[in-house]
Amino acid sequence: MEPVVMLEDLRRYYNPGTALEVRALEGIFLTVHRNEYVLLHGPSGSGKTTLLNVMATLDRPTTGKMFLFGKNLAGFSEVELSRIRRRKIGIVFQDFRLFQGLTAWENVALPLIPMGLGRKERRATACSRLEALGLAARMEHSPQQMSGGEQQRVAIARALVNDPEILFADEPTSNIDQASTERLLGILRALKKRGMTLIVTSHHPVFIQEVDRTLTLKDGRIEEKPL
Repeated sequence: MEPVVMLEDLRRYYNPGTALEVRALEGIFLTVHRNEYVLLHGPSGSGKTTLLNVMATLDRPTTGKMFLFGKNLAGFSEVELSRIRRRKIGIVFQDFRLFQGLTAWENVALPLIPMGLGRKERRATACSRLEALGLAARMEHSPQQMSGGEQQRVAIARALVNDPEILFADEPTSNIDQASTERLLGILRALKKRGMTLIVTSHHPVFIQEVDRTLTLKDGRIEEKPL
């Protein structure tokens, strides 16, 4: 199986060497393969979101090595990391991070702007993603006019608009109801079937039966074991 993410003795410290030092991640060794569905499980403060952010190139490790799609990211500039995210990575944030002053399709189309697509093409691409997620009737609505589950699907559509190879989702069930959770699980199953690599953080037990592998975090350390 082809590795997509490889971490070697990765650590993430905040305020290192000071009285305020926080050791968020300690000695992480991890390989995620193409088309694998991985759950990062653990209580709040265990390091799940920090690890997800590092793997998604939103944050940098303090020490250790990280390989993404076979490339050692040490020394990559912010511009180079942004280019990787734009072309190969999709991210669904816990709080969705939708722009309230934009419509659903405009939110979804945002990642396409730096790719040089014209407005007409951006709209067509964004609308096709929203239609696929059952939001054909909500394209012109703003986030505040939508339910939590609908906002989440807009966030997922935005994460998928660039046809990424890997999708990261941080606590995707934390702000939605049970019906929306079931819909989300179905969406993730379909993406897995299409060959996408999925990495999800959650303390919700509903994911445990869905994924290929569960990694439990505690105090910034990771261990692989049945729950």
